[in-house]
Amino acid sequence: MRNISINKARNNLSDLVKSAEEGEVVAITRYDKPVAVIISYAEYESKSSKEIDWLSKLRKEYADVLDDSGFDFTPSRECPDYSKDPWA
Repeated sequence: MRNISINKARNNLSDLVKSAEEGEVVAITRYDKPVAVIISYAEYESKSSKEIDWLSKLRKEYADVLDDSGFDFTPSRECPDYSKDPWA
């Protein structure tokens, strides 16, 4: 991973994008603290698809718990229906 300041990144953006396309991760820093990262689009896609797969697996695993089809949604005094005028 290569660190580069925001000012240098602004002046060398095309080189940084080319480095990211080649697989290098570039961290952009402000006052020597990392604030952003440039990665290739392929790496971004693989990471985001893994997160989506993880969430899909979790939803399938807990489908019975997340199913609210048998739950009674009738408003009560403790949980009033605010879509209607309460003073009517």
